[in-house]
Amino acid sequence: MAVAIRLSRGGAKKRPYYRIVVSDSRSPRDGKYLEQIGTYNPMLPKDSGERVKLDEDRARHWLNVGAKPSDRVLRFLDAAGILERAPRNNPKKGEPGEAAKERAEEKAAKAAEAEEAAKAAEEEAKAEAEAPAEEAAAEEAPAEEAAAEESPAEDAAEEKAE
Repeated sequence: MAVAIRLSRGGAKKRPYYRIVVSDSRSPRDGKYLEQIGTYNPMLPKDSGERVKLDEDRARHWLNVGAKPSDRVLRFLDAAGILERAPRNNPKKGEPGEAAKERAEEKAAKAAEAEEAAKAAEEEAKAEAEAPAEEAAAEEAPAEEAAAEESPAEDAAEEKAE
């Protein structure tokens, strides 16, 4: 006979209360069971000690006999330190959906456009700051050239005068 350690539901509508039971795996969820080894009250806070009550000795006995725990009961057994639960890896679970991916792409595109606009504005400001300096340098250069041109003419005039 295949034996399972699982939850059997009790309680009123919208007020669940579960027994942790050992039963034949072919019997119905709330049907006949071999032994009740604990309780689970999901209505209590997660940090409450009364939320899960489990007879650890009997759970170990049934596991040694070959009983297979359900996923939820395996969590309880892992929390109690009776049986190690294999880590689960579902990398797609935390992945955003298509709409969220599209929103992220649009946001990244807007950020890139804003960054480019900021760079263009900086370059424009630098060009404006350099333009007056270049104009001043350009104005000084012809004056120097004119002064250079005048000096040979003055030299020539001085030579004729002598």
